[in-house]
Parts: sequence; C-alpha cells; structure tokens
Amino acid sequence: MPKTLKTNHRKQFLKQINADTLQEINTCYQCGKCSSGCPVAEEMDLTPSQIIHAIRLGQKDLVENSKAIWLCASCETCTTRCPHGVDIAGAMDAARRIIFSEGLSPADNKAPGMHKSFLESVRMFGRVYELGMIGMFKMRTLNFFGDAGLGIKMFIKGKLALLPKPADAAGVREIFSKVKEIEGKK
Repeated sequence: MPKTLKTNHRKQFLKQINADTLQEINTCYQCGKCSSGCPVAEEMDLTPSQIIHAIRLGQKDLVENSKAIWLCASCETCTTRCPHGVDIAGAMDAARRIIFSEGLSPADNKAPGMHKSFLESVRMFGRVYELGMIGMFKMRTLNFFGDAGLGIKMFIKGKLALLPKPADAAGVREIFSKVKEIEGKK
C-alpha cells in the first residue's frame, strides 16, 4: 500500500473513534493513569493506554486483534482517572462498534457473546439477571460445563439468584427501542 494511502487509512480510524466518542483522542499524553487504575488490566494483552496509543497511531489492526477491548468492563475507572478527560471506556466501545459494523470477527470470539447475553438480560429483566445471562451465554458458546465448578461455588456463596430481582423492565425496553431507533437513523 502506498505511504499516503496507508497514512489516510490510519487517520480514518482515529477520525472514526473521535466522531463516535465526540472527543479528541490526541489529547492523551500517555501518563498511564488509566492503565494503573484498570481493574482488568492484568488480564488484557494491551493496557488501556496502549489501546489509546494504537488508536492515536491509527493501528486499527492492532486494536481489532486485541483482547483488551473485549475485556474492558466499561467501569469508566480509566475515564475518571484521565487528567485530560479522555473517555477511554468510550473509545473501547467505539472500537467494538466499528469492528461489528465492518463485519469483522473479534480476536476473542467469546466476549461478544457475553456482551450480547448481558444486554439481552438487561433488556428482558430491566437489570442483569446473572443466572439467565449465564444460560444465554452457554447457549451461544455451546460450552455448557467448562466452568460448572465456578458456577456452583458462586451459587453457594449467594452470588447467583434463582429468580431475577424486580426492576422496571418495561422502562428499560423502551430505552432499548429508542436506541435502536436512533441507530437506524445513522
């Protein structure tokens, strides 16, 4: 690929992320506060600051092949710690949306199933119903017993309720409908 075409391709990825998050990613100066506060950074192949650096450089292939964007819990600890207010969690979300919109397959193919199961659980019950979410995830991955021991431990400790807790499911479904409507207009 000619150098100018490659440069434009790289700039395009940064522009997509900036447009999606309504911010300027280049204000990040790589202080590392986002990575030092991330509760799942130890499990990531690239830290949040490395992902932001790759986005700034337009290294789309590095970002889309990283497990980090799929492991991001969107807790926004990184965003809160950023001295320039860069929405790092939002940039990770934007990278996932770009990957899905282009029909690309993520490096970690289980993570999107977990995301879909989580959102479906929230849509159906108004909040996450862990046992239901796990059931949906297991149906998506067809790995029914791989971590059954962990599930039993969680159940014994009271971390998995048999029934969903009451919530405003109708109100949450309305929010999902409005988001779908907005996304359809883009």
